[in-house]
Amino acid sequence: MIPYILYRVGVFLSLTLPINVSYSLATVLADIFYYCSPKDRDAVISNLRMVLGSSVDDKIVADTARNVFRNFAKYLIDFFRFSKIDKEYLNSHVKIDGISNIDDALSLGKGAIALSAHIGNWELGGLIVGMLGYPISGVVLTHKNKRINDFFTGQRMLGNMRPIEVGAALKGCYRALRSNELLALLGDRDFTKNGILTDFFGRKAMMPKGPAVLSHRLGAAIVPIFVVREPKNTFTIHVERPFTCTAGLDEEAAVRELVGKCIRSIESCIKKYPSQWFVFRKIWDINDNEYLRPDTIV
Repeated sequence: MIPYILYRVGVFLSLTLPINVSYSLATVLADIFYYCSPKDRDAVISNLRMVLGSSVDDKIVADTARNVFRNFAKYLIDFFRFSKIDKEYLNSHVKIDGISNIDDALSLGKGAIALSAHIGNWELGGLIVGMLGYPISGVVLTHKNKRINDFFTGQRMLGNMRPIEVGAALKGCYRALRSNELLALLGDRDFTKNGILTDFFGRKAMMPKGPAVLSHRLGAAIVPIFVVREPKNTFTIHVERPFTCTAGLDEEAAVRELVGKCIRSIESCIKKYPSQWFVFRKIWDINDNEYLRPDTIV
């Protein structure tokens, strides 16, 4: 009950206060959380050390980690304010780079997989793509608390994105792609215990293979889409060129090839925006019992 109440309070304040005030308040709370949550802080620092490299000064890594918490708090403010996002907001706050790549992917007639990651504001990306008129569904985690789950579902549907909960994901994914729609999937964290071990920033990590499997089986192109925050709290949506697997490969080879392409795209974005990568579990500690914990919005 308490987490649900906190979400509702967050929505009320976000919709009532000026957005800059909301961001400022969120930043203060993020700093408090950063210092009071050593487990989450250590996980973020550990992940960033892999991204930034061992030669980077510890202070730089710590400062970047603190900005991760701050940017994540702003991400929540944006999520709470979805009901205020309209065409005027899009025109003044959102720049879209490469939107024709979505059209190119859908022109194949087999649907398209909108690949993203826990970077910037992926939820905002789903909202905006839906507002632009593209039919879009997204695979999402189910929250244990029904009220919280209903709240997240309602926020996501404000932009006409249809959530597909993990338990019923496969059937819903097939339906969306066979209807030549967009299917949004995140490719930087595996929640299924059925991922694939692959190189991620030079070290083996368990990564999702769902986007690759669906692409190979149904012929759907994968189009990477990343929504990143700019310095003045505007957003740029980067839509990259779609890709498919090499013709004639068996499923195992095709999946490995496609996962590799997905990971390279995600790595490139994380390198550019390390302070906007919101993963609060140790990605490379695949023996950690916390690794696959689903009770988090990220």
